[in-house]
Amino acid sequence: MDKTKNIEKNLLIRQMLQSDAIAYDKSFLQNPIDSNFNVLKAFEGTEKEYARLELAIKDGKCEEQGCQMEMDKLQYLTNGPSVFMEFMENVMGELMVTDEDNFDPNNSADYTIANCMLNDRPGFTKTNGYDIDLQLLNDGSQQLTFTGPGFYSPLILNSSSLKILLDSDTYLIASTPQISKMMSKLLTEVNVFSPEMIDAETKELIPSAKISEEFILTNADGTPDYEIIDIGNSKGRNVMRYDMDKIERKVTPFINAEVAGLLDSEQEAVAAWNMYISKGTSDEEDDQMVQDANAFGSSWSYETDLPLSQDKKVLFMKKYKEYFMKNYLVQFTTNQLPSVQADAAVFDMAEMKKAKAQKFIDDNKLN
Repeated sequence: MDKTKNIEKNLLIRQMLQSDAIAYDKSFLQNPIDSNFNVLKAFEGTEKEYARLELAIKDGKCEEQGCQMEMDKLQYLTNGPSVFMEFMENVMGELMVTDEDNFDPNNSADYTIANCMLNDRPGFTKTNGYDIDLQLLNDGSQQLTFTGPGFYSPLILNSSSLKILLDSDTYLIASTPQISKMMSKLLTEVNVFSPEMIDAETKELIPSAKISEEFILTNADGTPDYEIIDIGNSKGRNVMRYDMDKIERKVTPFINAEVAGLLDSEQEAVAAWNMYISKGTSDEEDDQMVQDANAFGSSWSYETDLPLSQDKKVLFMKKYKEYFMKNYLVQFTTNQLPSVQADAAVFDMAEMKKAKAQKFIDDNKLN
């Protein structure tokens, strides 16, 4: 499976589904569409076989003494409908991940196509050359086979294998974590904001939240060491400067704990890496980049990079911290106005420079 082509296929399908263009295709509207895959045909004849086995057991006309083979097959037929219901519930529950807004297109496009087939999406019907075959296997499990022009090869799913996978807390398709929510929650946990900056009900930072004073850089006399920014028209103003090294030392243990929890599910860690962390971009930039398959040049493969090597885990932790600092904490350390009203006022840059020069002269007794 070619990585770039797979991503492009996933993105193309998403674009097709989000477009209303099909409504203006007259040829589509003029012709009948067969979207009934009729997977239940696999159960045809089972009721007659059930009756035959019951009669054989009742009349003692079994193939071997004790009728064990007939009773086992009877149980197999009895369990069939419930196995099918659980199987389809598991399959559809897994495939629906492909509909998520932040779905990682590095996942196999075969799953995206299978989801389209099960949900009667235009372009993925029997009329378009797609089909689903259900088989009742002798071991009591069931098998779905998805075929059609968009698949790399027939997609085959077995009910017992899928159940074992899900029971072990592993998933068919990686769901991308809600990084924005995780990062916003992390902001309230890294101990750089005082408790009054956190809303008691929502557990989120209040709109006017500011980093605690202990992280503000100060002069020798204890006054804030401001940075002066030019706001144009020969005017300037003071903004706060923060001890970023101290902040980083404070937040690092909390970020490490967060990453350790995320790495408990390496599938989700890979999805987070592919969609957000590796690029180090903001949510808005990610939304734009997801439209371009070339944006995933640094992505990891579910097939070849799992389980993650120690080097990749270390890199993930490093980039996760960078992502947090660059896209979430930065808004609280950039262009923050002084709390002292007089210090927050706009001033004339020329006069300020003159005043600073005079202060230097006075402090060093150069008069």
